[in-house]
Amino acid sequence: MAHDIKTSSLHVREVSWSHPDAEALRGEMAAEVGPRYSDRVSTTDRAAANSVDPQSVHLTVVAYADGSEAEEPQAVGHATLRWNGADLELKRMYVRPSHRGSGVSTLLLDAVEDAAKQAGRPRLILQTGDRQPDAVRLYEKSGYSRIPIFSPYEVMPFSNCFEKVFVQPRDRARLR
Repeated sequence: MAHDIKTSSLHVREVSWSHPDAEALRGEMAAEVGPRYSDRVSTTDRAAANSVDPQSVHLTVVAYADGSEAEEPQAVGHATLRWNGADLELKRMYVRPSHRGSGVSTLLLDAVEDAAKQAGRPRLILQTGDRQPDAVRLYEKSGYSRIPIFSPYEVMPFSNCFEKVFVQPRDRARLR
């Protein structure tokens, strides 16, 4: 597939939004992250802002850790790109706790950034909450810059929104 990336013990595979491994990882992410914000905004408002219409999905990738010869590779990370207006937005970036710090997040970011560039987008945008400091550090370390809160996250004023620009500012007008 066009978005397969492999390292010595990890690989990223393009899958459908409804692939069982993708759904399982998104469920784990919701169970871990959702409770962090339950006191801030209604479940209904948060769910509406964070929902992903499968029709808007451009790409879904799952990272796998290679098993032994007797074991199947294990799904350890997930990321999706969806269309948000003319931009591609990174959604549902998640790495299982047992594989954090092993390079999975970098591999996932490489895959989605490559896909955004291949789609001709001058930047990639994302939103994360203020109670996810590890995610904020990862994005800042990976060259993402803070931007104002964008739609549909206005109902979540604690949002941290970021962009990574792939082309020089003088070239952006030419690409729009």
